Amino acid sequence: MNRISIVIPMYNEARHIARTLFAAQHAADAASVECELIVVDNGSDDQGPHIARQFGAQVLVLPGLLIGALRNRGAAIARGEWLAFIDADIEMPENWFELLFDLESAGQADVMGLDLHTPAEAPWYADAWQRRTLRPDTQPVHVVQWLPSSNLLMRRRWFDKVGGFNEQLRTGEDKELTMRLADAGAKLRSVNRSVALHWGYEGSWREWMGKELWRQGSHLQLLRTHGPSLRLLRFPLLSMAAWGIDFLAISALLDGFPHHALLMLLLTVLPALGLSLRQSAKHHDMRLTLQLWGLHWVRLHLAGAGFILSLCHWNARRPARG
Repeated sequence: MNRISIVIPMYNEARHIARTLFAAQHAADAASVECELIVVDNGSDDQGPHIARQFGAQVLVLPGLLIGALRNRGAAIARGEWLAFIDADIEMPENWFELLFDLESAGQADVMGLDLHTPAEAPWYADAWQRRTLRPDTQPVHVVQWLPSSNLLMRRRWFDKVGGFNEQLRTGEDKELTMRLADAGAKLRSVNRSVALHWGYEGSWREWMGKELWRQGSHLQLLRTHGPSLRLLRFPLLSMAAWGIDFLAISALLDGFPHHALLMLLLTVLPALGLSLRQSAKHHDMRLTLQLWGLHWVRLHLAGAGFILSLCHWNARRPARG
Protein backbone atom coordinates (compact mmCIF):
# COMPACT_ATOMS: atom_id res chain seq x y z
CA MET A 1 0.00 0.00 0.00
CA ASN A 2 1.21 3.50 -0.81
CA ARG A 3 1.86 5.80 2.13
CA ILE A 4 1.40 9.53 1.65
CA SER A 5 2.46 12.38 3.90
CA ILE A 6 0.43 15.58 3.55
CA VAL A 7 2.25 18.70 4.75
CA ILE A 8 0.12 21.77 5.51
CA PRO A 9 1.64 25.10 6.62
CA MET A 10 -0.75 27.21 8.65
CA TYR A 11 -1.17 30.60 10.28
CA ASN A 12 -4.52 31.54 11.90
CA GLU A 13 -6.60 29.23 9.71
CA ALA A 14 -9.04 27.91 12.33
CA ARG A 15 -11.97 28.68 10.03
CA HIS A 16 -10.59 26.45 7.24
CA ILE A 17 -8.28 23.77 8.66
CA ALA A 18 -11.03 21.29 9.68
CA ARG A 19 -12.45 21.25 6.14
CA THR A 20 -8.96 20.92 4.65
CA LEU A 21 -7.94 18.00 6.86
CA PHE A 22 -11.26 16.19 6.50
CA ALA A 23 -11.16 16.39 2.68
CA ALA A 24 -7.51 15.30 2.52
CA GLN A 25 -8.14 12.27 4.73
CA HIS A 26 -11.29 11.41 2.77
CA ALA A 27 -9.34 11.48 -0.51
CA ALA A 28 -6.70 9.16 0.98
CA ASP A 29 -9.40 6.76 2.20
CA ALA A 30 -11.08 6.77 -1.22
CA ALA A 31 -7.76 5.82 -2.85
CA SER A 32 -7.00 3.20 -0.16
CA VAL A 33 -3.71 4.83 0.80
CA GLU A 34 -2.25 5.25 4.25
CA CYS A 35 -2.25 8.94 5.13
CA GLU A 36 -0.06 10.99 7.48
CA LEU A 37 -1.25 14.54 8.23
CA ILE A 38 1.42 17.06 9.24
CA VAL A 39 0.45 20.65 10.08
CA VAL A 40 3.31 23.12 10.48
CA ASP A 41 2.01 26.13 12.38
CA ASN A 42 3.71 29.51 12.07
CA GLY A 43 2.67 30.73 15.51
CA SER A 44 -1.12 30.99 15.23
CA ASP A 45 -3.03 32.70 18.03
CA ASP A 46 -6.37 31.08 17.15
CA GLN A 47 -7.69 27.54 17.64
CA GLY A 48 -6.15 26.19 14.44
CA PRO A 49 -3.49 23.97 16.09
CA HIS A 50 -6.05 22.54 18.54
CA ILE A 51 -8.49 21.73 15.71
CA ALA A 52 -5.71 20.10 13.68
CA ARG A 53 -4.81 17.82 16.59
CA GLN A 54 -8.46 16.83 16.95
CA PHE A 55 -8.33 15.57 13.36
CA GLY A 56 -5.30 13.42 14.16
CA ALA A 57 -2.68 15.66 12.58
CA GLN A 58 0.82 15.95 13.95
CA VAL A 59 1.30 19.65 14.67
CA LEU A 60 4.68 21.40 14.68
CA VAL A 61 4.62 24.94 16.07
CA LEU A 62 7.42 26.93 14.46
CA PRO A 63 6.88 30.70 14.65
CA GLY A 64 9.10 33.11 12.76
CA LEU A 65 9.99 30.86 9.80
CA LEU A 66 9.32 31.65 6.16
CA ILE A 67 6.99 29.48 4.12
CA GLY A 68 9.67 27.34 2.45
CA ALA A 69 11.21 26.48 5.81
CA LEU A 70 7.80 25.46 7.19
CA ARG A 71 7.21 23.09 4.28
CA ASN A 72 10.73 21.66 4.62
CA ARG A 73 10.33 21.04 8.35
CA GLY A 74 7.14 19.14 7.69
CA ALA A 75 8.78 17.08 4.95
CA ALA A 76 11.74 16.33 7.24
CA ILE A 77 9.56 14.31 9.64
CA ALA A 78 7.35 12.80 6.94
CA ARG A 79 7.55 9.03 6.52
CA GLY A 80 5.57 8.61 3.32
CA GLU A 81 6.80 7.43 -0.05
CA TRP A 82 4.72 10.26 -1.48
CA LEU A 83 4.74 13.90 -0.40
CA ALA A 84 1.78 16.21 -0.83
CA PHE A 85 1.86 19.92 -0.02
CA ILE A 86 -1.44 21.75 0.32
CA ASP A 87 -2.41 25.09 1.77
CA ALA A 88 -4.54 25.26 4.89
CA ASP A 89 -7.52 26.77 3.02
CA ILE A 90 -7.79 24.21 0.20
CA GLU A 91 -10.52 21.55 -0.07
CA MET A 92 -9.29 18.65 -2.19
CA PRO A 93 -11.77 16.48 -4.13
CA GLU A 94 -12.43 12.85 -3.28
CA ASN A 95 -10.63 11.55 -6.39
CA TRP A 96 -7.46 13.64 -5.81
CA PHE A 97 -5.06 10.75 -5.34
CA GLU A 98 -6.72 8.34 -7.74
CA LEU A 99 -6.32 10.81 -10.61
CA LEU A 100 -2.70 11.63 -9.95
CA PHE A 101 -1.51 8.13 -9.06
CA ASP A 102 -2.90 6.92 -12.39
CA LEU A 103 -0.95 9.61 -14.26
CA GLU A 104 2.27 8.76 -12.46
CA SER A 105 1.92 5.00 -12.92
CA ALA A 106 1.32 5.55 -16.65
CA GLY A 107 4.57 7.53 -16.88
CA GLN A 108 2.76 10.74 -17.84
CA ALA A 109 3.74 12.83 -14.82
CA ASP A 110 6.19 13.09 -11.91
CA VAL A 111 5.01 16.25 -10.13
CA MET A 112 1.32 17.09 -10.27
CA GLY A 113 -1.34 19.50 -9.11
CA LEU A 114 -5.07 20.06 -9.62
CA ASP A 115 -6.56 23.27 -10.95
CA LEU A 116 -8.26 25.51 -8.38
CA HIS A 117 -11.66 27.15 -8.29
CA THR A 118 -13.42 29.38 -5.75
CA PRO A 119 -16.66 28.54 -3.87
CA ALA A 120 -19.87 30.09 -5.19
CA GLU A 121 -19.96 32.76 -2.47
CA ALA A 122 -16.63 34.35 -3.47
CA PRO A 123 -16.78 38.00 -4.68
CA TRP A 124 -16.48 38.63 -8.41
CA TYR A 125 -12.84 39.74 -8.37
CA ALA A 126 -11.70 36.64 -6.46
CA ASP A 127 -13.75 34.39 -8.73
CA ALA A 128 -12.49 36.03 -11.94
CA TRP A 129 -8.89 35.94 -10.74
CA GLN A 130 -9.14 32.23 -10.00
CA ARG A 131 -10.99 31.41 -13.23
CA ARG A 132 -8.17 32.84 -15.30
CA THR A 133 -6.02 29.83 -14.33
CA LEU A 134 -8.62 27.21 -15.24
CA ARG A 135 -7.92 25.31 -18.45
CA PRO A 136 -10.34 23.88 -21.05
CA ASP A 137 -12.13 20.67 -20.08
CA THR A 138 -11.18 19.24 -23.46
CA GLN A 139 -7.57 19.06 -22.26
CA PRO A 140 -7.65 17.38 -18.85
CA VAL A 141 -3.86 17.17 -18.46
CA HIS A 142 -1.53 20.07 -19.25
CA VAL A 143 2.24 20.35 -19.52
CA VAL A 144 3.32 23.33 -17.40
CA GLN A 145 6.56 25.16 -16.57
CA TRP A 146 5.80 25.39 -12.86
CA LEU A 147 3.12 24.43 -10.32
CA PRO A 148 1.70 26.23 -7.28
CA SER A 149 2.00 24.60 -3.86
CA SER A 150 -1.67 25.17 -3.04
CA ASN A 151 -1.73 21.46 -3.96
CA LEU A 152 1.38 19.66 -5.07
CA LEU A 153 2.07 15.92 -5.21
CA MET A 154 5.28 14.01 -5.94
CA ARG A 155 7.27 10.99 -4.89
CA ARG A 156 9.68 11.70 -2.05
CA ARG A 157 12.74 11.02 -4.21
CA TRP A 158 12.02 14.04 -6.42
CA PHE A 159 11.78 16.37 -3.44
CA ASP A 160 15.05 15.03 -2.02
CA LYS A 161 16.75 15.22 -5.42
CA VAL A 162 16.44 19.01 -5.59
CA GLY A 163 16.91 19.67 -1.86
CA GLY A 164 13.40 20.87 -1.03
CA PHE A 165 12.08 24.42 -0.90
CA ASN A 166 14.23 27.53 -0.85
CA GLU A 167 13.98 28.82 2.72
CA GLN A 168 15.05 32.38 1.89
CA LEU A 169 12.01 33.31 -0.23
CA ARG A 170 9.12 35.24 1.31
CA THR A 171 6.87 33.95 -1.48
CA GLY A 172 7.27 32.23 -4.84
CA GLU A 173 8.87 29.22 -3.16
CA ASP A 174 6.52 26.90 -5.07
CA LYS A 175 7.45 28.36 -8.45
CA GLU A 176 11.16 28.22 -7.65
CA LEU A 177 10.99 24.60 -6.44
CA THR A 178 9.01 23.27 -9.39
CA MET A 179 11.24 25.09 -11.87
CA ARG A 180 14.20 23.28 -10.30
CA LEU A 181 12.28 20.02 -10.48
CA ALA A 182 11.65 20.60 -14.20
CA ASP A 183 15.36 21.36 -14.72
CA ALA A 184 16.13 18.07 -12.94
CA GLY A 185 14.01 16.17 -15.47
CA ALA A 186 10.65 15.90 -13.69
CA LYS A 187 7.50 16.00 -15.82
CA LEU A 188 5.22 18.71 -14.41
CA ARG A 189 1.51 18.34 -15.08
CA SER A 190 -1.57 20.37 -14.14
CA VAL A 191 -4.82 18.39 -14.09
CA ASN A 192 -8.41 19.64 -14.39
CA ARG A 193 -10.36 16.40 -14.53
CA SER A 194 -11.39 17.52 -11.06
CA VAL A 195 -10.72 20.80 -9.24
CA ALA A 196 -9.78 21.80 -5.72
CA LEU A 197 -11.66 24.61 -3.96
CA HIS A 198 -9.81 27.64 -2.60
CA TRP A 199 -11.71 28.77 0.50
CA GLY A 200 -9.16 31.43 1.41
CA TYR A 201 -10.29 33.73 -1.36
CA GLU A 202 -9.82 37.47 -0.99
CA GLY A 203 -12.85 38.89 0.79
CA SER A 204 -12.05 42.54 0.11
CA TRP A 205 -10.25 44.71 -2.45
CA ARG A 206 -7.70 45.63 0.17
CA GLU A 207 -6.89 41.97 0.79
CA TRP A 208 -6.64 41.22 -2.95
CA MET A 209 -4.25 44.09 -3.58
CA GLY A 210 -2.21 43.30 -0.48
CA LYS A 211 -1.73 39.69 -1.56
CA GLU A 212 -0.72 40.68 -5.09
CA LEU A 213 1.80 43.24 -3.83
CA TRP A 214 3.25 40.57 -1.53
CA ARG A 215 3.42 37.96 -4.30
CA GLN A 216 4.96 40.28 -6.86
CA GLY A 217 7.70 41.26 -4.44
CA SER A 218 9.26 37.81 -4.94
CA HIS A 219 10.42 38.38 -8.52
CA LEU A 220 13.77 39.88 -7.57
CA GLN A 221 14.47 37.03 -5.14
CA LEU A 222 13.62 34.47 -7.82
CA LEU A 223 16.00 36.17 -10.24
CA ARG A 224 18.75 36.08 -7.64
CA THR A 225 18.25 32.43 -6.73
CA HIS A 226 17.28 30.91 -10.10
CA GLY A 227 19.28 33.16 -12.43
CA PRO A 228 18.04 35.57 -15.12
CA SER A 229 15.55 34.18 -17.61
CA LEU A 230 12.93 35.62 -19.92
CA ARG A 231 10.07 33.83 -18.16
CA LEU A 232 11.04 35.45 -14.83
CA LEU A 233 11.82 38.88 -16.28
CA ARG A 234 8.81 39.13 -18.60
CA PHE A 235 6.19 40.33 -16.12
CA PRO A 236 8.42 42.64 -14.02
CA LEU A 237 9.62 44.37 -17.20
CA LEU A 238 6.04 44.72 -18.44
CA SER A 239 4.99 46.23 -15.12
CA MET A 240 7.92 48.66 -15.12
CA ALA A 241 6.97 49.70 -18.65
CA ALA A 242 3.43 50.43 -17.44
CA TRP A 243 4.82 52.65 -14.70
CA GLY A 244 7.06 54.40 -17.24
CA ILE A 245 4.14 55.14 -19.56
CA ASP A 246 2.13 56.48 -16.62
CA PHE A 247 4.98 58.82 -15.76
CA LEU A 248 5.17 60.07 -19.36
CA ALA A 249 1.40 60.60 -19.42
CA ILE A 250 1.48 62.68 -16.23
CA SER A 251 4.46 64.66 -17.55
CA ALA A 252 2.64 65.38 -20.82
CA LEU A 253 -0.45 66.52 -18.93
CA LEU A 254 1.57 68.85 -16.68
CA ASP A 255 3.39 70.27 -19.71
CA GLY A 256 0.08 71.18 -21.36
CA PHE A 257 -0.19 68.34 -23.89
CA PRO A 258 -3.48 66.63 -22.94
CA HIS A 259 -3.74 64.75 -26.25
CA HIS A 260 -0.31 63.20 -25.70
CA ALA A 261 -1.29 62.34 -22.15
CA LEU A 262 -4.47 60.62 -23.37
CA LEU A 263 -2.47 58.60 -25.90
CA MET A 264 -0.06 57.50 -23.19
CA LEU A 265 -2.90 56.49 -20.89
CA LEU A 266 -4.41 54.40 -23.70
CA LEU A 267 -1.07 52.65 -24.08
CA THR A 268 -1.10 51.67 -20.41
CA VAL A 269 -4.27 49.61 -20.82
CA LEU A 270 -3.03 47.60 -23.80
CA PRO A 271 -0.73 45.19 -21.89
CA ALA A 272 -3.54 44.45 -19.42
CA LEU A 273 -5.96 43.90 -22.32
CA GLY A 274 -3.52 41.50 -23.96
CA LEU A 275 -3.14 39.47 -20.77
CA SER A 276 -6.91 39.42 -20.28
CA LEU A 277 -7.63 38.23 -23.83
CA ARG A 278 -5.02 35.49 -23.61
CA GLN A 279 -6.40 34.12 -20.34
CA SER A 280 -10.12 34.52 -21.03
CA ALA A 281 -10.27 33.36 -24.67
CA LYS A 282 -10.76 29.72 -23.64
CA HIS A 283 -13.83 30.65 -21.58
CA HIS A 284 -15.67 32.60 -24.34
CA ASP A 285 -17.00 35.00 -21.70
CA MET A 286 -16.86 38.73 -22.49
CA ARG A 287 -17.73 39.64 -18.91
CA LEU A 288 -14.70 37.70 -17.66
CA THR A 289 -12.53 39.42 -20.27
CA LEU A 290 -13.56 42.85 -19.00
CA GLN A 291 -13.13 41.84 -15.36
CA LEU A 292 -9.63 40.49 -15.98
CA TRP A 293 -8.73 43.59 -18.00
CA GLY A 294 -9.29 45.79 -14.98
CA LEU A 295 -7.64 43.36 -12.56
CA HIS A 296 -4.55 42.99 -14.73
CA TRP A 297 -4.22 46.77 -15.02
CA VAL A 298 -4.16 47.03 -11.22
CA ARG A 299 -1.83 44.04 -10.91
CA LEU A 300 0.68 45.48 -13.39
CA HIS A 301 1.03 48.56 -11.23
CA LEU A 302 1.22 46.54 -8.02
CA ALA A 303 3.93 44.37 -9.57
CA GLY A 304 5.96 47.44 -10.45
CA ALA A 305 5.61 48.70 -6.89
CA GLY A 306 6.60 45.30 -5.49
CA PHE A 307 9.66 45.11 -7.73
CA ILE A 308 10.76 48.63 -6.77
CA LEU A 309 10.32 47.88 -3.07
CA SER A 310 12.41 44.71 -3.50
CA LEU A 311 15.16 46.74 -5.17
CA CYS A 312 15.04 49.08 -2.17
CA HIS A 313 15.56 46.07 0.16
CA TRP A 314 12.02 46.17 1.51
CA ASN A 315 11.95 43.34 4.05
CA ALA A 316 8.42 43.47 5.42
CA ARG A 317 7.58 40.10 6.95
CA ARG A 318 4.29 38.36 6.50
CA PRO A 319 3.26 35.26 8.43
CA ALA A 320 3.44 32.10 6.32
CA ARG A 321 -0.26 31.37 6.14
CA GLY A 322 -0.02 28.55 3.63
